[in-house]
Amino acid sequence: MRTSSQPGAAGLAFGVGSYTLWGVLPLYIHLLKGVPALQVLAHRVLWSLLLLAILILVLRRARGIIAAARGRTLLLLVGSALMIAINWIVYIWAVQNAHVLEASLGYFINPLVNVALGFAFLGERLRRLQGVAIGIAALGVVVLAASGGGALWISLLLATSFGIYGLLRKIAPIDALGGLTVETLLLAPFSIALLLHASQAGTNAFGTSPHLDWLLVLAGVVTAAPLLLFAAAARRLPLATLGLLQYIAPTLQFAEAVLIFGEPMQTAHIVTFGLIWTGCALYAFDAIRAVRAPAPAVLPE
Repeated sequence: MRTSSQPGAAGLAFGVGSYTLWGVLPLYIHLLKGVPALQVLAHRVLWSLLLLAILILVLRRARGIIAAARGRTLLLLVGSALMIAINWIVYIWAVQNAHVLEASLGYFINPLVNVALGFAFLGERLRRLQGVAIGIAALGVVVLAASGGGALWISLLLATSFGIYGLLRKIAPIDALGGLTVETLLLAPFSIALLLHASQAGTNAFGTSPHLDWLLVLAGVVTAAPLLLFAAAARRLPLATLGLLQYIAPTLQFAEAVLIFGEPMQTAHIVTFGLIWTGCALYAFDAIRAVRAPAPAVLPE
């Protein structure tokens, strides 16, 4: 019994670790408030690439990744690289401009966006309670849009970009390490060009202070570590468990927005979050119920 529970216990630790790191990410980004968002993005890409390159050399995975990243797979990774770049830049900008509330809302919506994308593009069956959950969450978005409160575009862009990213990575036949490496390779030339332009214009933040330099170098670990932990958790945990753990990150972000950054909670925010949380609770309940439901009996031929 003890041996069989070890993979699940390790998976749970990896999953909690990954979502906790994503949850406290605003605290790190807030330390880089004086650095332009595009430069933060460029450093996340380049330092992540360095870390991934070391991992690939140690694990001797280069040949397998090169073989996998061709043809249709490469095209899918071009799309996923674009989506994750959009997601990162919007998220960095949101944190630096006091919109952590809207960022957390986007990641609360994201699981429901994933269900809708699976239904629309992968032919996955939409259970009745899932449909109700999506409808309630959509109502919350409508309330915030009608009130004019908050930067709703941040929430919607974060939820949809990460949802499409997940969809593309799901159908791309390449593992987490290989996919992330190819994505960062694709984004690296643009990141280098951006930093060279900033250097020529005299606006490059790197090199202005040792403290800031170390924070920017740390971007590689901050970016890659939760993704690799998540990949390890996904191999060990049921999808329903992973789906429930993903609420750790936006919950932490919401708490940081209100308690640490002092972002104001308007009435529209309260109503919207109430509806979104209701939709998320229904989704979680439906996921647990689906896992616990007995398998249909197979009749003998």
